[in-house]
Amino acid sequence: MKKFLDYKEIKISYLIEGEGETLVFLHGYLEAKEIWKDFSRRFSSSYKVICIDLPGHGESGVLGDIHEMDEMASATAAVLQNENIDFCVLFGHSMGGYAVMSFVENYPESLKGYCLFHSTCFADNEEKKDMRDREMALLMCGKKNQIIHTNIPKGFADSNLDSMDEEVQRVKKIAMASSDAGTIALLRGMKERKDHSAALSKPTPPALLIWGKRDNYIPEEVFNKLVAIAPHASIIVLQNSGHMGFIEEADCVYSGILNFLDYLK
Repeated sequence: MKKFLDYKEIKISYLIEGEGETLVFLHGYLEAKEIWKDFSRRFSSSYKVICIDLPGHGESGVLGDIHEMDEMASATAAVLQNENIDFCVLFGHSMGGYAVMSFVENYPESLKGYCLFHSTCFADNEEKKDMRDREMALLMCGKKNQIIHTNIPKGFADSNLDSMDEEVQRVKKIAMASSDAGTIALLRGMKERKDHSAALSKPTPPALLIWGKRDNYIPEEVFNKLVAIAPHASIIVLQNSGHMGFIEEADCVYSGILNFLDYLK
């Protein structure tokens, strides 16, 4: 079921289905709640599943010139409050993981556990900040197509591009639907986000780290640094995935998440 929530003079759109303990999925940059559709449906027979359009993407509105990750966490908390949910397990893909880390710092009492799904707890380095600036400049010149045709295929392992062309095209279509203003606001928010290593280093709430060995965005040394910060975390390493493991190796990821959920009980 699709629902809308009034939040700070905008609408937040989200999908909710199933009954039981709550799993919340936050999408990444240039994505929307539909990115999770096939994967999240696997859980809805046993769990209540919520997929949120973060402000600035999908069918959710734009709050302003910058969408800070703390604001994304606040919007997520507002959805939980609207549904009278006290506890959840929170999953964040890529940019969604940055929002998850802000949620961990601001609302830890609402979490049974959380997952960084091809994501990190680190702030942008200077190289990343320069990349955000270049993408904002392209958006301001009306060249979103150029960003999408570069970034979306890069999200998949190079070896999977031919066999998963239909999925690549689906993700491109989702990316095109987000507004330029919202995309720019989220780029600014990612660029300005702070480091959350201290939060990840705490053993509670329990954390799950998922990474693909063929990820073009998160190199192995960065993932190893995450593991060193959080030796207590559960870990899933995908052998044949890039940055889109819930599409590229959905069965493996599903089994691993079920094991994590069993651990949380």
